[in-house]
Amino acid sequence: MKDAATKADLTVRRTSDGVLLVGLTGDWGPQSEKPGLAGVEKELAAGGVSALAFDAAGLGRWDSGLVALVFKCLILCDQKGVKVRTETLPEGLAKLIGLAVAVPEKKGAAKSKAQPPFVQRVGMSGLAVWDGAIGMMRFMGENVLAFLKLLRGKAQFRWFDTFMVMEQCGPQALGIVALINFLIGLILAFVGATQLAMFGASIYTADLVAIAAVREMGCIMTGIILCGRTGAAFAAQLGTMKVNQEIEAFQTFGISPVEFLVLPRMLALILMMPLLCIFADVIAIGGGFLVSTLMLDVTPKLYLARTIATITLTSFLLGIFKGAFFGVVVALTGCLRGMQCGTNAAAVGQATTTAVVTGITTIVASDGLFAVLCSALHI
Repeated sequence: MKDAATKADLTVRRTSDGVLLVGLTGDWGPQSEKPGLAGVEKELAAGGVSALAFDAAGLGRWDSGLVALVFKCLILCDQKGVKVRTETLPEGLAKLIGLAVAVPEKKGAAKSKAQPPFVQRVGMSGLAVWDGAIGMMRFMGENVLAFLKLLRGKAQFRWFDTFMVMEQCGPQALGIVALINFLIGLILAFVGATQLAMFGASIYTADLVAIAAVREMGCIMTGIILCGRTGAAFAAQLGTMKVNQEIEAFQTFGISPVEFLVLPRMLALILMMPLLCIFADVIAIGGGFLVSTLMLDVTPKLYLARTIATITLTSFLLGIFKGAFFGVVVALTGCLRGMQCGTNAAAVGQATTTAVVTGITTIVASDGLFAVLCSALHI
């Protein structure tokens, strides 16, 4: 092959005996702009071609791009029933083309998998949901047994791990919990004041913010925040340990992963969620206080008096109980998806995403059930 770096060129001419001669000249290396096969296609479409041959006397350097172009010529000629002569090509190129056409592609090898019928897909989805529910119930049972062993002092459990997780999901989460709930309090107060002002009842904005924050928004927003922050972290931590075979190592040494890894995270969220809910309620009420005192000309003393008179012990305890329940949901979904993680990096990302989606969906659905139960029980 020549070393001169000349421009790649392709010429097409037909000989007197009907042979289509394709001339390859110049440098066909990786930096060269390679011509197309428009001329070859035009001549083949015109008909009367007995064979196709190559003239590579002026060919310089070449790479796999030339191999692909020659192979395309073979495909075009095969469609038109034209014989191809490759003996005039460089020896290495001719061998590559020979290897490419030595074993033809098996017909039907690339056939796509047929999509199952609709009824079958529905059944498969139902079975997947059923298997997921069974897995969740089994995981909850393992955690209950681990907690009973903890009460008897026989669990493979370290309080140091629980305190460390409590710090991560408690004090370190105060910033984002305060920001979100403060904005929620502002929004509730602003929307409520806009509507109540139409009836001259702006003072009841304090009642609206207090009841909404204590019964619903404080606990549910804190649960959603921790689901995206802490639940995803649990799934990623346990999923990474699964990928690195650390969980299998615990089992090899006779250490229960549920008792040693899941139970501390479960207890940490159960203990910290009520405190975070109380903090969220105070911050949300503070947001409503800011709007009411600055925009509605309500005195701070009157706003606080309405707030204290509105909040009942039942509403307060209901919000705390729901917060603790949401903490259990976040811990269960995060740890379950982490323990169910596959053995590659993509599986860790999928487990994290699934943990957040499952947790938020369960929180919102269970909050709706709580609302129905409270209405039925007149709470």
